[in-house]
Amino acid sequence: MEARSVDMIPTGTQWQYEPKWDGFRCLLSRDGDTVAMYSKSGQDLSRYFPEVVAAALSLREKRFVLDGEIVVPDGRGFSFDALLQRIHPAASRVKKLSQQTPALFLAFDLLKKGKTELTDDLLSARRSRLEGFADSHFSNDKLFRLSPASLKLKDAERWLAAAGGGSDGVIAKRLDLPYQAGNRDGMQKIKCYRSADCVIGGFRYGENLQGGRKVVGSLLLGLYDDGGLLHHVGFSSGIKAKDKPALTDKLEAVATDRSFTGNAPGGPSRWSTKRSSEWQPLKPKYVVEISYDHFTGGRFRHGTSILRWRPDKKPRQCTFEQLDQKIDRRLMAIIIP
Repeated sequence: MEARSVDMIPTGTQWQYEPKWDGFRCLLSRDGDTVAMYSKSGQDLSRYFPEVVAAALSLREKRFVLDGEIVVPDGRGFSFDALLQRIHPAASRVKKLSQQTPALFLAFDLLKKGKTELTDDLLSARRSRLEGFADSHFSNDKLFRLSPASLKLKDAERWLAAAGGGSDGVIAKRLDLPYQAGNRDGMQKIKCYRSADCVIGGFRYGENLQGGRKVVGSLLLGLYDDGGLLHHVGFSSGIKAKDKPALTDKLEAVATDRSFTGNAPGGPSRWSTKRSSEWQPLKPKYVVEISYDHFTGGRFRHGTSILRWRPDKKPRQCTFEQLDQKIDRRLMAIIIP
């Protein structure tokens, strides 16, 4: 069951609202002594989260299927970077991280209990069954949590306004539909978009030639910290084709040998690729205002959109302080007591 992106929270008695968690979506099933955990792409996640597998095996119910989200707590919120670190090829590293940064499974749907298949039941009935399942099995478990849900629009609006620290919006689900596997008819997602002014610290050329020449493909964005270091924080690639030749000329004119003095693109990491190190540093001269949905671990979680150029803004004014990094403490207190 997947979500359709919309701009506004839908209203009406047919909708149930839930926080949109910034983690790994996961279908978790147990059949006796066997536990399987699958991502939306079909990847088996069980080897990366042995502590969740062990917790699932400790529940009294021997057969069930849960739909939910895997997250890693970090203080009063969740860390997506810490979650990414859990996907590691070395079994020894996986074991160590499972002890150092144990994950939580936030359950928001129950698709099977015992021998009873529930996917044909309406969400209103499934939610009731899920809450009963959680009351019976989650109370003494440290790694399973019931994800909050509400029928009140004001709760959804509060969750959306305070998105951050592990939640990045709101999910709205149709109460009057069965589980919509493979389509987006029963679920909508709404994200909270914010803006920030960033320095253009570099760019990457696009893979295709335009007019027989290489042109810019994406911009590398930077922000200054309190010590005056410029850190790479993300990228923006939504540049119109007709604007690329002139923009390439503009940026090549301020090319330099080094720009980012803090975290830089293509640093040593198992996630690095040959392409990630192929970028052109620029003198910190140009500023753009970008739109973003989530900032965590010192980076914009997804690609950003350029709203406008800011010739009136000095690069040194582009600091981390401007970022709105809210945490809905009332919401998180339910998950992390």
